[in-house]
Amino acid sequence: MSLARPPRPRSLAGQLFAMQIVLVTVVVAGCALFTFLSDRQQAEEGARRQATAAARAVADSPSVREAARGENPTKTLQPYATDVRLHTGVDFVTIMDPDGIRWTHPDEDQIGERFLGHRADALRGQTFTETYTGTLGPSVRVVTPIRDGDRITGLVSAGITIEEISQKARGQLLALLGVAAGALALGGLGTYVINARLRRHTHGMNAAELSRMHDYHEAALHAVREGLLMLDGQRRIALINDGGRELLGVSGDLVGRNVAELGLPAPLTGALLAAEPRVDELHLTADRVVVVNTSPVSSGERRGTVVTLRDHTELQALTGELDSERGFTRALRSQAHEAANRLHTVVSLIELGRADEAVDFATAELELAQTLTDQVVAAVSEPVLAALLLGKAAQANEHGVELVVSPDSSIDDGMLPADLPARDLVTVLGNLIDNAVDAAQGSPAARVTVTARADEAGLTLRVSDTGPGVDPAHTEAVFERGWSTKATAGRGLGLALVHQTVTKHEGTLAVREAPGGGAEFEVHLWTAAVGAGRRAHSPVPGADDEASRAPDAADGGTK
Repeated sequence: MSLARPPRPRSLAGQLFAMQIVLVTVVVAGCALFTFLSDRQQAEEGARRQATAAARAVADSPSVREAARGENPTKTLQPYATDVRLHTGVDFVTIMDPDGIRWTHPDEDQIGERFLGHRADALRGQTFTETYTGTLGPSVRVVTPIRDGDRITGLVSAGITIEEISQKARGQLLALLGVAAGALALGGLGTYVINARLRRHTHGMNAAELSRMHDYHEAALHAVREGLLMLDGQRRIALINDGGRELLGVSGDLVGRNVAELGLPAPLTGALLAAEPRVDELHLTADRVVVVNTSPVSSGERRGTVVTLRDHTELQALTGELDSERGFTRALRSQAHEAANRLHTVVSLIELGRADEAVDFATAELELAQTLTDQVVAAVSEPVLAALLLGKAAQANEHGVELVVSPDSSIDDGMLPADLPARDLVTVLGNLIDNAVDAAQGSPAARVTVTARADEAGLTLRVSDTGPGVDPAHTEAVFERGWSTKATAGRGLGLALVHQTVTKHEGTLAVREAPGGGAEFEVHLWTAAVGAGRRAHSPVPGADDEASRAPDAADGGTK
């Protein structure tokens, strides 16, 4: 046995429709009642004016005065009163003597009877009106005297029955009800059209369902880690969740502000303002790498844009480390192949009875490999940096480029700035070396020279190459995301990441022409002990004041 499902509450549009119908009905009914009462009052006032005009006209008539002096006034006045009643529209005209004995009456049987009503004011020479119930029923009547000089010789009463006044008011009421019904129908139709449109926009949901959906909507927006940004047609922020504020590095009341006012990097601002959709674009903020997707909202006209943001910072760092490991693996595979060839050579020399030459050949190869390792370890005892340099040396050798650690490099273990994570160090030096190796390929005596020095002031990293050199025209563009001299998709992010990391640690970054040609990049990261004033005024060790931020001509960022 299934339980009956409780009736679903009326939708918001239905509730508004019912309320508006009741409101329109009450307003129209009130207007109709007010108009009816006003029309009835006006009808009574009009009846008084009409009866007064008729009564005074009769009282002022010379023939009436003359008949009032005669022996048989009824004979002359009864036809006259009937003619006046028909032409003036009043219901009765009664002419009487001062004692109230009727000379005329619409009902001839009432002639000679005493007038029913008040006469005192008329006998004093005044014209007055009253509502009185006489032989014809309740009526609005006027009583006025007939004067013959200074003497009152008779009285005239003219009036209109209340039934006649009500009948006129009912006719006006019927016309008014017709107009009211038309207004009610028109108001109901307009209300229905408006509420049908509202029902479409609210999907037929009632107020409770809309409130619940809003609560879920707010909870979902604040719960997701991904950033969500909604822009209206004028590129103003209509909505932004907590994830969006965190990924963009913005705060405060942002709703209603234009995207261009947020102070975001120019490429990211351009992507948010673009009319065409953007799919999985990598952009840099002050300290993050974000993936941006935009989708226009349109229905015949552009209504806005929905923007989603994903944090790609850690993934980008891991991707860079993975690329380095892959390069290192390829270099080891190549060296393994070369080692096999050398091993065959040693075996062959032994088989030929030339053992001494076999020993010399093997020892020379070991010394060559050990020399680089000893050089790196002697200069850089910090394990992460030493491992990075050894890996990059093998990777550079794979590309036919010699990687050299300069003699003045010196980093003891524990000398790195305490607030410099190993991952940020890999990002900075790894991308600088990758960029230099890419630039030096194909050049005569292809070489990349790395200088790494740490002291109490901070860490200095210098990477130079023997590539094509510096192009001054690209001074400002070299550290922007997407800049590259090579038309290869996915390039132009390495140096932008270097610039982002150095900026995050409040360091300095410079690029200039290397002494032997090519480009030289220099980074200085301060230790925590150095104050803000020294950071602002201390020069970069080894950098001249005129060094400009110009790019390597080969690539602004190869990884």
